[in-house]
Amino acid sequence: MTEGDEIFRNGIFEFNITEIIKYMQESPDEFILDEVLVDDFMGAFSSLNQSHIDTVDINKPIIIAEISPGQFNIIDGNHRLEKAHRLGIKSLPAYRLLVEQHIRFLTSKRGYLAYIEYWNSKLK
Repeated sequence: MTEGDEIFRNGIFEFNITEIIKYMQESPDEFILDEVLVDDFMGAFSSLNQSHIDTVDINKPIIIAEISPGQFNIIDGNHRLEKAHRLGIKSLPAYRLLVEQHIRFLTSKRGYLAYIEYWNSKLK
């Protein structure tokens, strides 16, 4: 992890968004661009930087990650989603990352091991 990297935090699970985006740019064939409905993800975040919302480009795809089997959460793009909602836009472009695609971007060994345990408990 490099100083200044964007990190998505979800409790002990911290994903390096900067590294995910870099990898996606280097390996575009591994990722499929999809469309997601804005309403399906509204209310998934608690606080946003209000002044930042106006500056975001809603044409830039958001990133959603499979956080448990079949369950996807936004890990990059909450401000874009909120802006789309305010503008009445119904869908946004999104990259849908499966667990195999995003697990390597956890920022700590402790988080990685806990994530493996968490996933295994969901598969039982």
